[in-house]
Amino acid sequence: MTARPRLMLAAAALLLSLGTAIAAETYPARTIKMIVPFPPGGPIDVMARFIAQRLAPSLGQLVIENRPGAGGTIGTKAAAAMAPDGYSLLAASSTTLASGPSLYKNIGYDPLTSFTPIALVSSVPFVLVVAPRLPINSVADLLSYAKANPGKLNFGAPVGTLPHLTGEWFKIATGADIMTIPYKGAASTITDMLTGQIDLTFEPISVLLAHIHDNKVRPIAITSATRSAELPEVPTLVESGLPGFVAVSWTGIVAPAGVPPDIVAKLNALILDNLGSAEARASLAKLGAEARTGTPQAFASFIADEAQRWAGIVKSAGVKLD
Repeated sequence: MTARPRLMLAAAALLLSLGTAIAAETYPARTIKMIVPFPPGGPIDVMARFIAQRLAPSLGQLVIENRPGAGGTIGTKAAAAMAPDGYSLLAASSTTLASGPSLYKNIGYDPLTSFTPIALVSSVPFVLVVAPRLPINSVADLLSYAKANPGKLNFGAPVGTLPHLTGEWFKIATGADIMTIPYKGAASTITDMLTGQIDLTFEPISVLLAHIHDNKVRPIAITSATRSAELPEVPTLVESGLPGFVAVSWTGIVAPAGVPPDIVAKLNALILDNLGSAEARASLAKLGAEARTGTPQAFASFIADEAQRWAGIVKSAGVKLD
């Protein structure tokens, strides 16, 4: 190759790098859309709107677009197919990127390759509660009662949800003979729990906290790695004799695969700046959530670990959805 072609190639490469740098520097230049693959008012939607509100002063207009259906997989598939330019984001969750790919057939995306992780934002632990009429005050009591009364205890949860899978995991991990009662939604599960129709359930702390304070249900364990500030007297399942038993509902931000690294870095930094403050953490706590910010690389590893773990639980429990 002569000197002239080499110079032309070098100039082209320089222009390309300058174009990328300028694009990242001026980003965003228009409205950013964040897809929420669940209906308005649900926990993921509430968290997405909280994030959008926090980022708006730095990013400008950030609109929420709800695309619900099939456990969040329809909107997630749509987000995976959008342009990787940083103007289309997805409010990702443990349901859509961890358990969903193993529960549903032909979902049309891969949780590990279809997206560019930007930042993990928050997590919400579950609390294991039992009916107050039962002589159960701890996980040890629960297992003893189940052993003495095989098949008499029942557990209720909406089919295919993380509370359902967490309950199945609990049964597998402990060998407890507990019958599963399937529900279509969390509202019906909680109603039957409060009226004594079922014996135990897992639900987010934020959902059950008021009922716990009213002594309508009895908490015996938390599914997070550490105790909850909302229920500091309630031990974790790890403390209760189940090593490694940590199950949380988490929310994070991802984009279609191929978003330029400079834009990913900018978005990640803005999320850390705007959601990492003590005030933002306090606001998340009011939603029953814990701040979980970090690097894109850490989030990618977290998604991979979560997807593998829940795939194993789904397979062991034999749960499948159409």
